[in-house]
Amino acid sequence: MRQSAVPSRPLPAPPPPAVPENTTLLRRQNVLTLFQRFAEEQMRHGSGPKGLEQLFAQTLQVSPSMWSQIKSSRPIGDKLARQIEAACARPAGWLDEAHEPQGLTPSELQFLQLALAAWRATNADGRRQLRQQMKDIAADEA
Repeated sequence: MRQSAVPSRPLPAPPPPAVPENTTLLRRQNVLTLFQRFAEEQMRHGSGPKGLEQLFAQTLQVSPSMWSQIKSSRPIGDKLARQIEAACARPAGWLDEAHEPQGLTPSELQFLQLALAAWRATNADGRRQLRQQMKDIAADEA
């Protein structure tokens, strides 16, 4: 058998794999969780809500415009994911993993305490009204 005399050329490198859709959504959910924790921590220390988006973007070392894109539509690639993790003191790969909620957030706890105080401060009729208001709000969101 005779082999072909055509010189073999190396094949071009394949394009880098695209970030799978589920990874894109997972990274976005996780970075929004990081922002929520950041915002709650800042507000707990007396910061107002104004300017938190810019402050978080600065923490991530991205422009406010880039942060806005990340929140809404821009896929978070591997390099940016590792940058975000490092800026938020998370281990590499943290954005790529699903995370169970870690109990109630401080704002959720504050709301529940307020709801409990309102519940305890009223009579049966007031409790029915509170319950109905909550049902109405939940129905509007659905």
